[in-house]
Amino acid sequence: MAYAVHFAASILACWLTAQVLAVSRWTWRAPRVAIVCWQAVGLALGLSAMGLPMALGLHAYRQPTGSALVALATDLAHGSLPDGVGVVHLGLVSVGFGIGAVLLTTTVRSVHATIRAQRRHRELLSLVARRDPTVPGALVLDHPSAAAYCLPGMKPRVVVSAGTLSLLDRAELAAVLTHERAHAEERHDLVLLPFTALCRALPWFQWVREAHERVALLVEMRADDKARELHAEVPLAGALRRFAAAGHRITPAGALGLGDRDLDVRVQRLLVADRPPRLLGTTALTVATTLVALPISLFLS
Repeated sequence: MAYAVHFAASILACWLTAQVLAVSRWTWRAPRVAIVCWQAVGLALGLSAMGLPMALGLHAYRQPTGSALVALATDLAHGSLPDGVGVVHLGLVSVGFGIGAVLLTTTVRSVHATIRAQRRHRELLSLVARRDPTVPGALVLDHPSAAAYCLPGMKPRVVVSAGTLSLLDRAELAAVLTHERAHAEERHDLVLLPFTALCRALPWFQWVREAHERVALLVEMRADDKARELHAEVPLAGALRRFAAAGHRITPAGALGLGDRDLDVRVQRLLVADRPPRLLGTTALTVATTLVALPISLFLS
């Protein structure tokens, strides 16, 4: 029973950590560290959700979950079970495996849906997009609405609309292109993928959905940071303001767009000079490492 308590405590710790991360503003100053912390919370939550019913079903073995699973498999192979292990306990173990199967299935489905949407959009771009010497390395869509997005993948595409070209000056456009290339270089689509899967697998947890929103914002802030390293704060902030004023913005499914999330917050963040909090970041990484280490150690023991 002690191992089940450990998994339950891990789930509670995931929830508490998620609440703290959701309201903390230091995460805006260190988005890369915050993203790692959110990833640790997601991994720990998934493993603990699997481990809790398994540990309840295997408490008669009085071993860590990994060793107990091996012992159960051996007993099943020999056609005998120890006292205290019955149909209910086997059902609990099956629930744990079922949760793992749901997580895996939703991840695979999310990957498949994203790849399919990206493939369709690439085919569309090959028909309607054009090259423009004023935006080297990017494709231009002849559309009046504001659009600037990255279509990630093995061969990422950065796309801007004709409306964006008329909306931004040269410095602002250069900052926007660097922002979108940062999404492709750091594979932010893969950062978001586990949280999309968790939302589908655990839809009854509102804070899981909120975690996805928070990570999506942090991903945009991280790309903002990469852009201002080369172009300073003012051009990118100006581009974000213009996108906010433009109103109607376009970002297709499977893409990461400049103007998707909290433009006003991102502008304010860019214009406030503030160093990343090293002590808070180190503490957060330590907590995140401990959080994910507990369920992993119980499965590997």
